[in-house]
Amino acid sequence: MPKGKEVKGNKITLKIAKKEIRMTPDGHRRLTLSNMGITIFPKCLLKLTNFDELDLSRNLIRKLPDSFGNFSSLRWLDLHSNKLESVPESIGNLVVLSHLNLSNNFLTSGGLPSTLGSLISLKCLNLGMNKLDNLPPTLVALGSLQEFCLFDNLFINLPDFLHILQNLTKLNTKRNPLSYVQEDGETLLQKKSKPEEEMYLVCEKSLCRPCFTRCKEQRERLTGGEVSNMIEEKKIRIYAGLMVPNSVAALNQDVWRIRQVEQETIK
Repeated sequence: MPKGKEVKGNKITLKIAKKEIRMTPDGHRRLTLSNMGITIFPKCLLKLTNFDELDLSRNLIRKLPDSFGNFSSLRWLDLHSNKLESVPESIGNLVVLSHLNLSNNFLTSGGLPSTLGSLISLKCLNLGMNKLDNLPPTLVALGSLQEFCLFDNLFINLPDFLHILQNLTKLNTKRNPLSYVQEDGETLLQKKSKPEEEMYLVCEKSLCRPCFTRCKEQRERLTGGEVSNMIEEKKIRIYAGLMVPNSVAALNQDVWRIRQVEQETIK
């Protein structure tokens, strides 16, 4: 097989594209060309105007055309898991875009145009699993942004403008070599060699024995054993004839009353 044939990939024609347009449950028209071995962006899509959602995820696309901004009616765009190294400046023309997924590509900070800040309707932006260590300062204009994913990148410091995004409720910065975590205007020092981790608070009585033991060990590591004596004082009581719930089950009122009676009897 000639060498050129190996890298050409599948060709998407206008006829094929028209057949892949489907109505979504919320009444939008989505063109899905995911996982089709596409290596070159199909310019024939620029001739279509009857869709407002585009899914080109899980392909092998390396570059988007400069005319990509002509899809001005797009409200939802998924380009995750391609081989993109940059995004064209014309993407700033997609002013009604509310969801943009660019995760799992080869994007660098230099490949992100400042025009991303023009996407004023954007509510969800996923830039995870790339090679980013900085963001365009113009993103401070994304006042509608609610979810922002930056996981699995190269960030040592998080951009200061994240605190200015008033509608931002979810920020994922997992597995970055962060030197600190910014939270509520405070700077918390961390070891640079370890990625950011999350901590969850749970009630001890809601845990099964293995989970309780694991949490106890982790808490001792975090506190240096300061609370170990406190934990030992709290013994788990076992009541005959009662089933012990699993770690996610909630006690119903009847079981709770029985336990209260037995506790009073023991006392």
